[in-house]
Amino acid sequence: MIRSEPRLFLVSLGGAGLVVLLSIGSAFAIGAVVADVVAPMLDRGRVDAGLLAAAAAALLGLSALKVVGIFSRRLGAVYLQQSLQAGQRKAIVRKYLDLPPTWHRDNPTGALLSNASSDVDAAASPAGSLAYAVATVFLLVGALIALFAVDWTLGLVGVVVFPGLLTVFAVYSRRVAPRYRTAQSLRARVTALAHESFDGALTVKVMGRADHQTRRFADQVGELRQSLVSIGRTRAWHDPVIDALPQVGTIAVLVVGAWRCEQGALGLSDLTSAAFLFALMDMPIRAIGWLLGALPRAVAGAERVDRVLAAADDLPHGTASLGGDRAELRLRQVSVRNLRDVSFRVAPGRVVALVGPTGCGKSTVAAVAARLLPPESGTVLVGGVDARELTARAYAAAVAYVPQVPFVFADSVRGNVALGRPGIDDDAVWRALAVARADDFVRVLPQGLDTELGERGAALSGGQRQRLALARALAGGPSLLVLDDATSAVDPVVEADVVAGLRAAAGGPAMLVVATRRPTIALADEVVYLDRGEVVATGAHHELMRDVAGYRELLAAYDRRVGV
Repeated sequence: MIRSEPRLFLVSLGGAGLVVLLSIGSAFAIGAVVADVVAPMLDRGRVDAGLLAAAAAALLGLSALKVVGIFSRRLGAVYLQQSLQAGQRKAIVRKYLDLPPTWHRDNPTGALLSNASSDVDAAASPAGSLAYAVATVFLLVGALIALFAVDWTLGLVGVVVFPGLLTVFAVYSRRVAPRYRTAQSLRARVTALAHESFDGALTVKVMGRADHQTRRFADQVGELRQSLVSIGRTRAWHDPVIDALPQVGTIAVLVVGAWRCEQGALGLSDLTSAAFLFALMDMPIRAIGWLLGALPRAVAGAERVDRVLAAADDLPHGTASLGGDRAELRLRQVSVRNLRDVSFRVAPGRVVALVGPTGCGKSTVAAVAARLLPPESGTVLVGGVDARELTARAYAAAVAYVPQVPFVFADSVRGNVALGRPGIDDDAVWRALAVARADDFVRVLPQGLDTELGERGAALSGGQRQRLALARALAGGPSLLVLDDATSAVDPVVEADVVAGLRAAAGGPAMLVVATRRPTIALADEVVYLDRGEVVATGAHHELMRDVAGYRELLAAYDRRVGV
């Protein structure tokens, strides 16, 4: 992660390095001031104000430089951590948008939200203390060398204390790492269940199952709580030990140093410098503690983030583009899921209706045509080009898909129709709305195109949302329009009017329509009748009504359902 932001890391590391150098330098400066300035004044019983002021100025100068180092270290660390988190969140969301629906079907939305929030936070958490901890390693090494330079016995104290710290860190990491992995997994499950509860709130209320859903959530929260408490128990012994070791080292230095002073092997200046060096270890060692304490959680979060970023796309795009403004759709011997050897053609400007009983594969055909589902065998051609060879941009420009359950963004009408695509101005938005027969209800909205529609289009009815989604698809000027029962919530008369308007539009797109209403089916140029995953018959509506008994019975059932 740091390779992506090397400059910010170097700013933080540079500041931390300056603090390290000044800390070691301050230890010797303070030792010199005590031995050469303060102690002689005490012996003489007279204060030399000028000399004392010079010593104080020197120490204040070192402190001022240290402030600069601390500022650089902390500012660089904050920028580094936030930049890493922002970069990873953008990468994850981009990956989410690139991955096919088959991958999203296997990964709950709540877990994906957890990946982009708490997992990213965990993965980047060491960045805040990493530069300081790295510099601290040099401080520890430098302090150890300085202790040996002062006196070999004091160096031995450091040799005992510092490896002891590393041992504590190693034991802690080994114990806490699996617990952090469990906690991150439980966080994702809690987020997933919370998201499910919010999405299904109406169902839960109508069915009177609020208590049941609350208990489910409480059980998951309880597991997460227990997992975090177990981590807290481990930290409860780790943090005090880390805090105590430098203090124990300082006491040991004073005891051993006093003994060496008594032997005449050590002076007051040396003892003061050695004690101050150990006293300086407190915060740096805490920094290493913070880093190594964060690493197990960071590893758990990074593993979950990397799993998303490494996910394979089973719908890769090619490099080809389409020529011309109009393109046909052709399926050749396509098999996938319950479909077997499906073949048909949708010519430019023509309307082909997919008709068949529930579960026959109509929506699967629409998903394959919209390239939301890869065929297991066979070929999908758009404009004579294999869909797998087209670039993502070329396919998006040529093919528009409208599902039965449309998605409306928490944005204005304009924002929902245009989606920020270049070249789609207000005139283009109104034209698309008119063809989708949505302009009438948009004109009476409080702010027209500027009306905010709320989350998932809460301000609109089901039929209005469907017509808005249809206008969104039309605004891009596609050459192929795939409608998966996309007007099921619209009045049958309006539905037939929409299809007729699409056909009458100059240079209208080729249309593949999953249809369940006789007026819409009758408007189609050709009907593809599916049953049990196979194409049973193709032809004009009146031909199938005359020749295919199953087709006649199906449409009669459709008529009975709507009361015709």
